[in-house]
Amino acid sequence: NAEYMGKELGVTFIFSHEKEPLGTAGPLALAREELMKDDKPFFVLNSDVTCCFPLKELLAFHKASGGEGTILATKVEDPSKYGVIVYDAKDGKIQRFVEKPKTFVGDKINAGIYVLNKSVLDRIPLAKTSIETQVFPAMAKDEKLFTMELPGFWMDIGQPHDYISGLSKKLDSLATTSPATLFSAEAASRQGFVVVGNVLIDPTAKIAPGAVLGPDVTIGAHVTVGSSARLINTAVFDGTTIGQGTYIHTSIIGWKCSIGAWCRIVNNTVFGEDVSVKNEVYCNGIKVLPNKGINQSYDKPEVVM
Repeated sequence: NAEYMGKELGVTFIFSHEKEPLGTAGPLALAREELMKDDKPFFVLNSDVTCCFPLKELLAFHKASGGEGTILATKVEDPSKYGVIVYDAKDGKIQRFVEKPKTFVGDKINAGIYVLNKSVLDRIPLAKTSIETQVFPAMAKDEKLFTMELPGFWMDIGQPHDYISGLSKKLDSLATTSPATLFSAEAASRQGFVVVGNVLIDPTAKIAPGAVLGPDVTIGAHVTVGSSARLINTAVFDGTTIGQGTYIHTSIIGWKCSIGAWCRIVNNTVFGEDVSVKNEVYCNGIKVLPNKGINQSYDKPEVVM
């Protein structure tokens, strides 16, 4: 919970609750009283992105620019799908935004991470307001908005298949920046199981001999993986048990699930918390709400409520 996490991280959590939708900027106006307790710049982060989060570097860039706000930008291969930031490469000052350009104007897009001065709050009414289409264009027109290019990977992980892609990018980044955090093939071999590619395993997890994990697998705390299980492109959250011989590919297994033996779980299947699956069940792309039991096979994607 928030109190526990606050103690672990040494921070205080304050929640500002919208009683009606206020868009992407309105909630900042709602939290104005808390934000105005000092005059320091503050961060705004979309909760559905993953990257290396260079917050210290972003803050330093923002202070040096002298602007009112700074957007972290990321490079994309196909900018025609996004809103593109057009800016001066010399100092990062944003000139304008172009939504889904048909001709090339740039390849940098909003990464969903900002640092803003408190004066930005004066631009935001306590009403449904878009920071991307209303606040930022006005700041750019006033020459008060800058951008810094994000180093390394970035991924919007708002959808299950994007979460899996983001997981892969995160593990690739760890392989370069912090390889010791990944579980080595040699260490796995000594314990009787196999690791292929980038795999992250919590020290409290128990992996039975004969299991094969990877590439791109994360195993949470107190997870148990049975013998001969095969996991690929998959996230397994804390407290889950996976039975002998079960095959899981490109899926997300939530907290405290119990997966039987010789199951086959594929195609962006997502299990919420405390889902139980009996032996020898096939799950193809289903989304299962928490506290449900799966006693039959599903050969087509659907939501199990």
